[in-house]
Amino acid sequence: MRALVWNGVNDLAVETVPDAAIVNPRDVVVQVSLSSTCGSDLHFIDGYLPGMLPGDVFGHEFMGRVVEVGPGVTRVRVGDRVVVPSFIACGNCWYCDRELYSLCDTTNPHAAAQQPVLGYPSGGIYGYTQPFGGYAGSHAEFIRVPFGDVNCFTVPPEVDDLSALFVSDAVPTGYMGADFCDISPGDTVAVFGAGAVGLMAAASARLLGADRVIVVDRLPERLELARTRVGAETLDYGEVDSVQEFLRETTGGRGPDAVIEAVGMEGHGTGVQNLVDRAKQAVRLETDRATPLREALLAVRKAGTVAVLGVYGLTDSFPTGVVLNKGLTIRSAQQHGQRYVPRLLNHLASGELETSFLATHPMSLEDSVRGYDVFKHKTDGCLRAVFTPAPLAADGR
Repeated sequence: MRALVWNGVNDLAVETVPDAAIVNPRDVVVQVSLSSTCGSDLHFIDGYLPGMLPGDVFGHEFMGRVVEVGPGVTRVRVGDRVVVPSFIACGNCWYCDRELYSLCDTTNPHAAAQQPVLGYPSGGIYGYTQPFGGYAGSHAEFIRVPFGDVNCFTVPPEVDDLSALFVSDAVPTGYMGADFCDISPGDTVAVFGAGAVGLMAAASARLLGADRVIVVDRLPERLELARTRVGAETLDYGEVDSVQEFLRETTGGRGPDAVIEAVGMEGHGTGVQNLVDRAKQAVRLETDRATPLREALLAVRKAGTVAVLGVYGLTDSFPTGVVLNKGLTIRSAQQHGQRYVPRLLNHLASGELETSFLATHPMSLEDSVRGYDVFKHKTDGCLRAVFTPAPLAADGR
């Protein structure tokens, strides 16, 4: 089958790789209909996140049709149109029982590679380095889905493929961030980052009852989407001297009740600290440019909540004193998609949520190297590139 593979830092190629196949009785094979780029992929593409091997198939946001099921699968059937969360859950461990699915104790066969760094390993994820399980990713014609009954969710007929695609990762990640904020009527929520996750966090904050949602970014086309497709207020941080001061002034001097950070380790900023971060990152003295995270902690009101959705490694200059003296709550996780996907599909089916506008650059899987270049450099107004594999050959493969 054809797939997009990582061959080295900033070295991608579409190649022929072994077909996806059933390995364990509870596996499912999905024919990928659509898969999407994700900002977290850039961290290993750029070499800041270690653990990729040449030839690894990557990608973790996808939907498609079931074409094969293992003998232990009882709920999922061949022909089902499904969306699959990016993190893989077993459905039976201590963490899955508590709906903390990205922390699954079962699905990461390379847990020993993570434990020295994280203390405890996360669950497995498709196409996201060997320490995260070494699973083949979704930028391919087919993909193996372990524990198919737990991880495959049938898409309602009212929801089209493109809308369902982003329920794999961007939408549940954003929704989880809003959920972490414990939003009450009258609350103001600021969202740092107007990428797909940030836009979905803003839309979710509105769904959960926030009175005001303010999206902070620097790209005009993304801020326009926040205004017109999400209904949020916006701030171009390049046009103000201080994001913190602007947010304080627009909230009567108190600051937002919660801030959702949806940028991550390759964030952009202004001023001297941004120059220091870039210099350290360039020579690998730190992995993170954490300007958005620091800004979020400074901007949120006292006793507020900061939900961290961006992916980070080792962050330098972390303002621990701000957290302590302001009495802040920090909540973070990789997305627990299996908890949120059913309700999000219902929101889509009822018209309460819109996602298809995230797909700005649809293209063939064969064109996916160009897709990542456009996505990485944010050229041509790219928010997300979406890949469609070529039609099946006469033999079904």
